[in-house]
Amino acid sequence: MPIDTSLRAQIETSIAHLEALIGRGRALRDTLARDPDNRSTIALTRAWQEDCGVAINQLSGGSKSHWLARSFSQAFLMRSAEGQAVEEAAPAEIITRLLGVLDEAVASLSGIENGGNSSGTSSSDTSSSDTSSSDTSSSGTSLASFETPAPRRFEFVHNPDLRAIVEEAYTDSRRALEEGDYTLALQTSCGILEAIVTDALEHKGLGALGGAPAGNIADWSFNTRLAVAERAGLIRNGCARLPAVARTYRDHSDDENSSTPTVSEREARQAGQVLHVVMRDLDPGR
Repeated sequence: MPIDTSLRAQIETSIAHLEALIGRGRALRDTLARDPDNRSTIALTRAWQEDCGVAINQLSGGSKSHWLARSFSQAFLMRSAEGQAVEEAAPAEIITRLLGVLDEAVASLSGIENGGNSSGTSSSDTSSSDTSSSDTSSSGTSLASFETPAPRRFEFVHNPDLRAIVEEAYTDSRRALEEGDYTLALQTSCGILEAIVTDALEHKGLGALGGAPAGNIADWSFNTRLAVAERAGLIRNGCARLPAVARTYRDHSDDENSSTPTVSEREARQAGQVLHVVMRDLDPGR
């Protein structure tokens, strides 16, 4: 069901704030990589973490049991082989983990903005959350009022052989993003996106895809598959946020010459966020 203009504006404000936090976090991580003992940077990192905490609390509706609040808390802990928390992680590692949490928050908000269904809880039910930060109190948007996390697994994929492949690819894409290989991260996210959309199209069947191009689905371009899936109602319009370099990812996936475009962290993260939104669209339990 379409969301109203006021809520859309709130979501856009929240996404902009989260993306600003992501930008600050990347800069702090880069500085710490050069000088991990710099006291000023460490102080700025702590202030950034506090700002992240305020934003997460806002989006979690003040609930410590919300998936986003739990992810935020877990980002600070190292775990033993048995899974028990043993100590606080290193500052740069915490930043990387928190960037992942913020990324998931953006993905979930993007899913709501692009037509996600309300869980039935009104926003007033979570209005008592902490809004002490002027950076976040203006939005009033709480993920706790809507569907929670974009699924990370692929039980909704109809082809059982494909599930294991995209599961492993998803892990690879997250690792590539954390390691700064943004080209690989984007290409892998787009590969997963194309694979799961193709699976959905094939399950639907050509006969049910009114106005689809002639020929086999496997012969269609990446953009055609996304457009047909959207027209068929299999996915919403989340793919509108795909950066241009993502839409042409096939052209460069095997290209190692100097003409290959440079992929930024922002573009890689956007591709991952769109993937999460589409995963929610295709998950029958959403």
